[in-house]
Amino acid sequence: MREEILLKRLRAGDASAMDELVRMYYSEILRYCKWHAPDVHLAEDAAQETFLKAIKYLGRCGFSGKFRNFLYKIAGNTCIDLYRSRGRDLVPLEEVNGDISYAEQGFEEAADQLFIKELVRKLEPSAQEIVILRFGQDLKLREIAGIMDMPMRTVQSKLRAALKELKTQLMKGGETDGKRYGEQD
Repeated sequence: MREEILLKRLRAGDASAMDELVRMYYSEILRYCKWHAPDVHLAEDAAQETFLKAIKYLGRCGFSGKFRNFLYKIAGNTCIDLYRSRGRDLVPLEEVNGDISYAEQGFEEAADQLFIKELVRKLEPSAQEIVILRFGQDLKLREIAGIMDMPMRTVQSKLRAALKELKTQLMKGGETDGKRYGEQD
């Protein structure tokens, strides 16, 4: 209800309405972009770009529906575009040489999160997106179905299959590209 009021105010030219919409959704969209971007800075750029595009497209297209779903669609496309344009310059972690000290507090948790993120990235794209929206964003299946323009039963079956695949990979000990998780060359 609040979202609808803000959108009406925005269409009427009230710029403060967009500020409120950004406050409502920025942290959620940033968290989503972090799943898709290779680093935090690119995720921040993608989140900012998402809101700029939302303002631009809101006036041009005959937007109807939930603004939140609209933002997720823009954010997904923006992450893909930014990764394509800037991602080529990134060096994969495996190619970084040198002995890195892992005594930093919280390293194990961060390494586990990166491992899970890597396993999720190996899923087919729509399954990957469903897992991120469900567990990374804590959205309900009905919300995911709306964002992805899929029937809810399709979302359920794709989620079930993705979780089964992730479980299989974890049971294998996290083998990715022929290496077990944590192994070094």
